[in-house]
Amino acid sequence: MIIVIAMALFGAAIAMVASILHDGLSARARPTRLEIMVARNVRHFAIPANAQTTANPVLASAEELRDARIHFADHCAICHGNDGGGKTMLGEGLYPKPPDLRLPQTQILTDGELFWIIENGVRFTGMPAFSNGGEHGGTQDSWKLVHFIRHLPHLTATERIEMERYNPKGPEDRTEEQRENDFLNGATPPSKPESQSRRQK
Repeated sequence: MIIVIAMALFGAAIAMVASILHDGLSARARPTRLEIMVARNVRHFAIPANAQTTANPVLASAEELRDARIHFADHCAICHGNDGGGKTMLGEGLYPKPPDLRLPQTQILTDGELFWIIENGVRFTGMPAFSNGGEHGGTQDSWKLVHFIRHLPHLTATERIEMERYNPKGPEDRTEEQRENDFLNGATPPSKPESQSRRQK
């Protein structure tokens, strides 16, 4: 029996080495089925048993769900996308890629497991730990996010549009937004420098 287990582990190690040699260390590569299976099992065993059975103490009210939606848009959507699908520039550049939070592989996790992952992160991935209060806001926000993750398969177009207003913006986005606001408020657009006007003629 020990020989069979040793041979299975050796075969798995060979397969992983072959995968690395084939794809190199590129983050663009897709994890193999073996890696996904191993990672999911390791994740399951890594989450403490008492965390798996912990119930969500926050009620799933409309107000709490909206708070979580805005929080997700501001903190999580940069990798996971507003819809939870993970199809973002940053998400696509990670290895492994962020999971599609709407799919059964995430939705079958208990509330306690989701909470534990949000609070503690996942080692060797791009998922950071969001605990100890700080900017994230503490355990209450994490429990609200658990409710929002449950809601993701039913996210409406209206909710997604609202979330876009709370997504982090870069300097160019902020400048463009300011120009639009100035225009809508009747401000005169700044005149172009004389040198630029000459070039356009």
